[in-house]
Amino acid sequence: MRHPRILVLAGSARAGSFSAKLAAAMTKEMALADAEVTRITLADYPMPIYDGDLERDKGVPEAAKKLVRLFQAQQGVLIVTPEHNACFPALLKNTLDWMSRPGAQDRAGNNPFQNRIFAVSAASTGQLGGTRALAALRPVLELGLGALVIPEQVALARADKAFNAAGGLCDMQSAGLMRAVTRRLIDEASRYLS
Repeated sequence: MRHPRILVLAGSARAGSFSAKLAAAMTKEMALADAEVTRITLADYPMPIYDGDLERDKGVPEAAKKLVRLFQAQQGVLIVTPEHNACFPALLKNTLDWMSRPGAQDRAGNNPFQNRIFAVSAASTGQLGGTRALAALRPVLELGLGALVIPEQVALARADKAFNAAGGLCDMQSAGLMRAVTRRLIDEASRYLS
């Protein structure tokens, strides 16, 4: 039996990022459920701030094209974001903006946000766990980019105290939510296996 390919990325490239820690925990959970998981960092895909003049003069950055190809090779994508000023961070928005440009897509013009399943989650040191970032990210993915995003999500509050020494979640309720998100993503992504 083939297992779905799932890409995991955090919306922060900061060392010690809580969203990266949650992404690592969710990656481990999916690997234990026999998904073929690849976790990346956006630090490996540097891009300038999106500018239409820059796009016209120099084209789409190679990093955006590489990410598009990587997305297109998956059946599922998990994005874990921090919350910056009640929204998701500029690094993630800039990445999505560049990836959405026609010059980033393959010759057939395939949208890297369609024909695969997305899940979103967040980690924050605040009491809301990044729910405002998730509320901002969902419409960008669904309405702006045409992605299908599952309704389950983790909004990990007090992330600075949420992880044990092994990188897992201390709170059983949060761990249960993490399992629910990862299992639903795997199940839905499995439908896209060709």
